[in-house]
Amino acid sequence: MAGFLSAIRDGLKKSRDALSRELKMVLGGGTLTEEMLEELEESLIRADVGVGPALKMSDALRDRALGRPIDRKEARALLVEVASEMLPDRREVELAKPLHVVLVVGVNGAGKTTTIGKLAKRYVERGLKTMLAAGDTFRAAAIEQLDEWAKRAGADIVKHHLGSDSAAVAFDAYNAAVARGCDVLLVDTAGRLHNKANLMEELAKIARILRKNDPSLPHETLLVVDGATGQNAVAQIKSFNRDVPLTGLVVTKLDGSSRGGAVLAMAHELGLPIQWVGVGEGIDDLVPFSKKEYVEGLFPAEDEA
Repeated sequence: MAGFLSAIRDGLKKSRDALSRELKMVLGGGTLTEEMLEELEESLIRADVGVGPALKMSDALRDRALGRPIDRKEARALLVEVASEMLPDRREVELAKPLHVVLVVGVNGAGKTTTIGKLAKRYVERGLKTMLAAGDTFRAAAIEQLDEWAKRAGADIVKHHLGSDSAAVAFDAYNAAVARGCDVLLVDTAGRLHNKANLMEELAKIARILRKNDPSLPHETLLVVDGATGQNAVAQIKSFNRDVPLTGLVVTKLDGSSRGGAVLAMAHELGLPIQWVGVGEGIDDLVPFSKKEYVEGLFPAEDEA
């Protein structure tokens, strides 16, 4: 577990370095003033934490330290405390029996297919028989990519030909997973822009078709969000949650972005838990989200500030 947690901190290095430069200019020691708090708000907003979280953190400093000397160590401790309070805890999921169904959604290029492959590897390593449904039938490369991930992870796969009805793929995969005694079914979907009503309706159709087998399906609906998207991710989350109610978020590419502060804005907006974080390209580079490690990794320690 220690390796997983340090991966989150390592993945946030670019974000932490960027925020460190901002905080060093704002919180350089001395008496905390309104001007310093305004600069802090602007710094946090530039770090993509969102307006709401930025105001909450500056208000906390104002309530506790306005008009008195405050050093970076104390300021950091308070920022970490307030940020932690704003983030929902990761949801520990008890797998449904006999088959746990996970629907994975997101915009184009967010990393859905890769995330599914990495999740499959984790389930297989737990001794769970896992099946993938190649529901992205719009891109031939997506079907081939998921097929390759299935082989690497040791999972089964159900796929139809290019252009097939995605809902039919999900339906057939569910029945195949039941027939083969699988424990987990991961359903891939085509990337779609959240503001395209017809494509979002297709996504809702997949969920409806799954519910014909069992009204509780899917047991999880995970939205995969590119960590470099920043504040734009909030609009995605709201739109997807309206059409296919989400149970959690997966934030990818956190290692390559200086906009890791946006995780705060994403989770804070709708109170959705971050379930997983992608911190690299390898099959093992998907780690359980740790609220503690995230906030500790986002705000620079005194010797880094």
